[in-house]
Amino acid sequence: MDVLKDKTILLTGGTGSFGNKFTEIALTHHDPQAIRIFSRGEKKQLDMMTKFKDDRLRFFIGDVRDKERLHRAMTNCDLVVHAAALKQVPTCEYNPIEAVRTNIDGAINVIDAAIDNGIDRVIAISTDKAVHPVNLYGATKMTAEKLFIQGNSYSGKVNTKFSCVRYGNVIGSRGSVIPLFLEQKKTGTITITDEKMTRFWITLDQGVNFVINCIGRMKGGEIFVPKIPSMKIKDLADAIAPGVKRKIIGIRPGEKIHEILLTEEEASHAKEFKDSFVIEPEHPFWSSRHLTGGTCLPENFRYMSNENTHWLTKQQFMTVIKEFGCVES
Repeated sequence: MDVLKDKTILLTGGTGSFGNKFTEIALTHHDPQAIRIFSRGEKKQLDMMTKFKDDRLRFFIGDVRDKERLHRAMTNCDLVVHAAALKQVPTCEYNPIEAVRTNIDGAINVIDAAIDNGIDRVIAISTDKAVHPVNLYGATKMTAEKLFIQGNSYSGKVNTKFSCVRYGNVIGSRGSVIPLFLEQKKTGTITITDEKMTRFWITLDQGVNFVINCIGRMKGGEIFVPKIPSMKIKDLADAIAPGVKRKIIGIRPGEKIHEILLTEEEASHAKEFKDSFVIEPEHPFWSSRHLTGGTCLPENFRYMSNENTHWLTKQQFMTVIKEFGCVES
């Protein structure tokens, strides 16, 4: 059964990279009744309206900080995909109160409005930066994860279900290092923070399809983690700008050498599936919501970018970014 078919979906942050791709895939392959694009920017909404020209789209100007507007936007919705966030690490560091108001207070508002409107399922988009956070962006997303998981205890008889999807760097998204390297390539020098640095990578298509799959699987309280490849930053630079001079500048404030998507502590209440890991809620009274199938993880297991068994080759990476028009074919 297609979880999106004939459904009315509210998509917060709907004009972003994820929102555009989610809208494209949902309209093309899943036939929803309506998708409500909820965002702050009228210009970006106009761009989407022109791009898709589909009468199943609705456009709501609003901010997740505004609970009343969210409540109105969710009226008669079936599903909510929460993708709105301040996500640039330097921006969050320089504007910490604004980051908290959007990423944390906004998450609370989404939870409250969803319960008040009797929404069936709500899924939030998280990030590897939420795991062992070392910057404010990561800390706000970690808090948002906790809020969404515990949001299930607030839904009561309404039975609104909340879950999260957590994944790594998105190829083709706003703020990716790829456009930076492409610009630096023109100058003849690429800046690399640390040659040992590794990152998880996922494409927009993969991310959106994984989220849709998780909406269908979720029972409430899970954090879904896809199995995705890693790549060394130096290999990424070699792929984009072979032979171009490198300048090592050291890691920036709030940056890690390697990222982690699943900790040893989380592994004790997580399961492994063919394409993913699922971190299940810890509280015993949620045991009825545990997914069937999957295998328990070994003691002290963790899922880190530098310990991954799946690595993206330079050739595979170039094939992917050519598909996104990042470089000429």
